[in-house]
Amino acid sequence: MTIVNICRDSSCRPLERCSRFLPCLSDPARRSALGLKVALVMLHLIYAGVIFLFDGGLIEKTKKEPWNTAVYLTLFVVTLIQYFVTSGSSPGFVFDAMRTVNESNTIFRKASVISKQPAPSKTGSVVVTVEGSQLGRSLLGNNATSWTKLVMDLYPPGTSVRSLTCAYCNVEQPPRSKHCHDCDKCVLQFDHHCVWLGTCIGVGNHCKFWWYICEETALCLWTVILYITYLKANISVAWWKDAIVILLLVTLSISMTFLLLLLIFHSYLVLTNQTTYELVRRRRIPYLSKYRMESLPTTQQLEEKSRPYTCCDVVTCRCC
Repeated sequence: MTIVNICRDSSCRPLERCSRFLPCLSDPARRSALGLKVALVMLHLIYAGVIFLFDGGLIEKTKKEPWNTAVYLTLFVVTLIQYFVTSGSSPGFVFDAMRTVNESNTIFRKASVISKQPAPSKTGSVVVTVEGSQLGRSLLGNNATSWTKLVMDLYPPGTSVRSLTCAYCNVEQPPRSKHCHDCDKCVLQFDHHCVWLGTCIGVGNHCKFWWYICEETALCLWTVILYITYLKANISVAWWKDAIVILLLVTLSISMTFLLLLLIFHSYLVLTNQTTYELVRRRRIPYLSKYRMESLPTTQQLEEKSRPYTCCDVVTCRCC
């Protein structure tokens, strides 16, 4: 038994050391997100590296006109940088917004609690005192009340607070917010959870996400053009090279089509001030369905519509 325990301890020591230096490997969710990022970077290197490895004409063209290849490699590097910037950015969590409101309320209350008391008449100075104990007791409740009031002001009148409280975070959600089960947090202006980025897309990084898919689409389109140019010039040089290039070109064309449709879709969302969640779940979102509902006609309007037409109604355009 002691030998088994010693073996277990010795086998666990390297894992403990790896978890200390790389804490992301100890979490399965972060480990899978890291694996997807590594896979995405490897795909970029493979698709760009194969065309430079196979196409000798591209190398000769690079020597004569280096600016063309320099622009392509710049776009390649910028796209990868934009990917990591977007994946590492915050989508805008409700807890962060609450913390900002609490900090601003704390500063305001500290300024209001400060009282000026007259000192002895000999010095003529002013003594400043802060009631820290009373502030600490009332800070939490007042901040919660301030956040609830702020959230209720954003909703239409008559909205119930119970329908706005997240069942997982137990906080009042502002409009256009939703709880993400992958991040386990409520996100402001929630759009969707991107698996490839490993983060949610919300109010804080939707612009960065749009720029990333725009750059990724441009890079993918340029790479497709390079592959087609290579096949036109070297279609019967080596069959195994042609097979590899055609296989990569097919998968790259599918990816480019998906990215182009995604770019058009998110451009439409930006222009119409919508999110993916709001567009898909519009009928189930209370604050959107209320705005879409038409008000019932009054009794006077119903009587006017039920009244029979006369010749005077033609002049007043009631028939229209």
